[in-house]
Amino acid sequence: MHKKNTNYSKVNRPNISQYTVKEPTELLLFLLQKQSKLGRNSVKAILARGQVTVNDRVVTEYNCPLVPGQTVTIRKDKAVEESPFVGLSILHEDEDIIVIQKNAGLLSIASPQENDMTAYRQLMTHVRAKDPRSRVFVVHRLDRDTSGVMMYAKSERVQQLLQNSWHDTVKERTYVALVEGKIKKTEGTISSWLKESSTLKMYSSHRPNDGQHAVTHYKVIQSNSNFTLSEVRLETGRKNQIRVHMQDIGHPIVGDKKYGSKSNAIKRLGLHAQVLAFIHPTTGQTLRFETDIPKAFLTPFLQSSSKSN
Repeated sequence: MHKKNTNYSKVNRPNISQYTVKEPTELLLFLLQKQSKLGRNSVKAILARGQVTVNDRVVTEYNCPLVPGQTVTIRKDKAVEESPFVGLSILHEDEDIIVIQKNAGLLSIASPQENDMTAYRQLMTHVRAKDPRSRVFVVHRLDRDTSGVMMYAKSERVQQLLQNSWHDTVKERTYVALVEGKIKKTEGTISSWLKESSTLKMYSSHRPNDGQHAVTHYKVIQSNSNFTLSEVRLETGRKNQIRVHMQDIGHPIVGDKKYGSKSNAIKRLGLHAQVLAFIHPTTGQTLRFETDIPKAFLTPFLQSSSKSN
């Protein structure tokens, strides 16, 4: 429950100030208004040290948007310490969803064969630190070796809402793929029906309705004689879809031995979920999250350009 008083401070908690947000604003502006005795640099320092929380979550971004009803807490003594995540960072969290950036090598959720550290398990620990009854729910997945943006729900109701309307809710889902060879056609669409073999490997069928229909659009960003960096947009989200489709056109993803790659030029899978934009299941607001292209994806082009100079 949010405290109704504007400046909450008890005798036995002299180093804590707590405020309830009354109107939409940004965090730095809000703090400057509430802590008018402090200079701008002092307020920025308090933020940088992790001494400010919004609804009990440490926030350091100056431009973090605030909405009415949120509780902002300033701890004057020392930063609130939260156990660091391994292989992920939180891009957005509210009452209903958590959006993260996942590193390559981290499982989204444990598989029957593996019980390693997963994004799911870390986020479960994170939400239960505030409320032991809290849980997170899987909405969609990224392959273990794919990095990028993904989302979890914080209730079964929101999970169902998102999964049942995924096609209409998701407005943009863009990947960056580093593939083998030079793609001659600068943009194109790949369409097939995907099926799974007994060895759990996906493959394309070009017979109509023979499997799950999959449509992938790609556009070349950069290429040389050995590699192509492409922007890939999903029209459908099938298991291993991009990996199968890039193999289908003769340009498997770098590092993807399972789907025909011969090279391991960047010591990881050359696939990154760069953009996820969707309509928030509760507020109806469109949220868009974009991450940088991993530096490793650009190294084959830096090397080739330096050789040509």
